[in-house]
Amino acid sequence: MDYSPYAGRWIALTESNTVASVGATREETRCAARAARPKERLRLAWVSSHPPHIPLPEWPLAELRSLLPQEGVWLAGGPVRDLLLGRDIHDWDFAVAAQGCALARKVANALHAAYYPLDEERDTGRVVVTDPHTHRPVMLDFAVLRGATLEEDLQRRDFTVNAMALTLEGVLIDPAGGQADLQARLIRMTGPNSFKDDPVRLLRAIRHANMVRFHLETDTEMALRAQAPSIKTVSAERVRDELLDMLHATPAAQSLRALADVGLLNHVLPEVHALQTVQQSALHHYANTLAHTLATISAVEGIFALLKGAARPPATDSAQVFTLVPTPTWAWSLLAETLLPFQAALLAYLDEPVNAEMPRADLLKWGALFHDVGKAETRTIGEDGLTHFYGHPETGAQMTETRLQALRFPGKAIALISTLVAEHMRLANAAKTSLTRRAAYRFYRDTGEAGVGVVLLALADAMAVWGRGLTQTRWRALLRSAAALFKAYFEQPAEVVAPPALLNGHDLIALGLRPGPQMGRILEALREAQAAGEIATREAAEQFVTATLTGAES
Repeated sequence: MDYSPYAGRWIALTESNTVASVGATREETRCAARAARPKERLRLAWVSSHPPHIPLPEWPLAELRSLLPQEGVWLAGGPVRDLLLGRDIHDWDFAVAAQGCALARKVANALHAAYYPLDEERDTGRVVVTDPHTHRPVMLDFAVLRGATLEEDLQRRDFTVNAMALTLEGVLIDPAGGQADLQARLIRMTGPNSFKDDPVRLLRAIRHANMVRFHLETDTEMALRAQAPSIKTVSAERVRDELLDMLHATPAAQSLRALADVGLLNHVLPEVHALQTVQQSALHHYANTLAHTLATISAVEGIFALLKGAARPPATDSAQVFTLVPTPTWAWSLLAETLLPFQAALLAYLDEPVNAEMPRADLLKWGALFHDVGKAETRTIGEDGLTHFYGHPETGAQMTETRLQALRFPGKAIALISTLVAEHMRLANAAKTSLTRRAAYRFYRDTGEAGVGVVLLALADAMAVWGRGLTQTRWRALLRSAAALFKAYFEQPAEVVAPPALLNGHDLIALGLRPGPQMGRILEALREAQAAGEIATREAAEQFVTATLTGAES
């Protein structure tokens, strides 16, 4: 949008970046905005007097102006790119001429925010402050120039669209032509040595292109393909972080397909790359296992979109493997009927972090990515001529654990993702019969924290397996089992999922049982009987143990 008519003035922006009100001061603009749009959440911005007349957000810039020096500080990199694209900014990067850590500490003290040195050797400090509008933590990073001048610092950056800076008055500094590449929707390296200087940029190029729906500039793509093997020189932690960001974005499958196309997937996720040559026979909608995997990830994202309010997740082009698998329209309607009664609980479950900056929603995508990796090692052809993958969940879970350990994932995240992979067939098996309370207890006993994610992954997997061949009979059976498992987890946790113990080991000893493995088996059998609704009192529990011991002796 062209904001030049508002140059030098304050504006209130809607969530779609349209102008709701204009004023000479912040208060005047805020009052006009409240009068015009009393029910909307609006954001104030000051439009720079300098071309290209960028709206500079009121927060945090208005508060920072009095804290930062008048010269020698610039907004730089990603935030400038996002301002030019009209995107929300979650982290703010400032380039400063000197004393990055000292300036960050000063800002943190003034804003009563947290401070810590991000890189003391390079004099880079970080402030963590809460956004007053979203109430989410936001990072303000202050880094000393990595070059004699600002222009030299920008030229050392990865891509031209990230090599721009803004003065606090909104003057654009663009030595590499990033604004023109933004308009042309291109990701271009800043120089011929960009990937050699830091090979992690190979992954970052793919991630940025997908994030803003851009294309790789021709020479950049050629250099990326030629230097793809050098990604193996990058530390596992940095590769992991890039892949985490890649899987977090939507559509993640597009980035993964691009990694395969340019020769990077084989170096960072060789187990997933191997799926390109693994063929499946009917019933699978996609014969190629990698295509099926990408469709499953897209279906997971579709489920997320449905839970967040989309009536039916959009599929821009069903012919491309990174979009939603072509599933009958009624399948999404029936899915909504099943999921929406548990909408708030499911969203809370998915948003909860397993480790820092690793919510369950992101790890569910990793489960979808790895759920079929075991097929490369377990593929057989039966006498019926059909392809079989006996034991692929268990094999895949072991392969997943090995790869995630190599990528330095935290233990809790590895455990959750590996469980998703090991148990992803569980719902399909449960749907063959009516799901009892005992079966629900056993399901969550075996899947633990990952259980709800296992159900969601199984639903996405079914859509990717059957495609247009999905029948209402099969789908309704899966959804009935899913609803029963959600009800047990969210509405009956103390009755079905984790019933409180009626007896303990000391009680069993008092009833005549000697310590040993049998004690654990009896306690588990007792708890399972509780979950099934067969035992509800201590007296009944004691009778159960006595009967069990009598039966064992006879």
